[in-house]
Amino acid sequence: MPRPLHDSDAEVVLEAERDIRSRLGARRLDFESMLAISNIYRAANAVRNRMEREVLGPSGLTWGGFTILFVLWVWGDRETGQLAEECGLAKGTLTGMLQTLEKGGLVARSRHETDGRRVVVTLDGPGRDKIESVFPEFNRYEAKFTSDLSAEERLELARLLRKVTATADGVQLVSGQGLDPRIR
Repeated sequence: MPRPLHDSDAEVVLEAERDIRSRLGARRLDFESMLAISNIYRAANAVRNRMEREVLGPSGLTWGGFTILFVLWVWGDRETGQLAEECGLAKGTLTGMLQTLEKGGLVARSRHETDGRRVVVTLDGPGRDKIESVFPEFNRYEAKFTSDLSAEERLELARLLRKVTATADGVQLVSGQGLDPRIR
């Protein structure tokens, strides 16, 4: 059975969207919002699946493992609770992923220096080497996936997605001013 909202053929997806409107059109629904959220979901899954299959998997990483290494690479050592939050992971899920990364020699866990109940995660040398070797290819794919958009469209897309994310998270949107003059 075809999965029209997940089809790789854009015409099939557009036809599915028309079918949804024709079947549900008598109801008072916000179809534009439904289509926007549906396409956010589809885009996120398509990007993640392709990245895992073509970039991360061959490097021995999962999406979650990559995210953990990236956060530690950019922002440094993190307590486990903070790391879980920043990676969008449940603490229990993070624990399993850290065990895998630790076995691979990519991260290390240690007790907090002033509070032994807290655990700090550190990016080890091989973990730094791994993220520094994988990230350029990851970024090449990011560029490939957005290559049909102009630089202005990519910035606008990022701005609009920040708005949706802030609303979903129930937080106030930060404008992004001061970071890059092109980011609003």
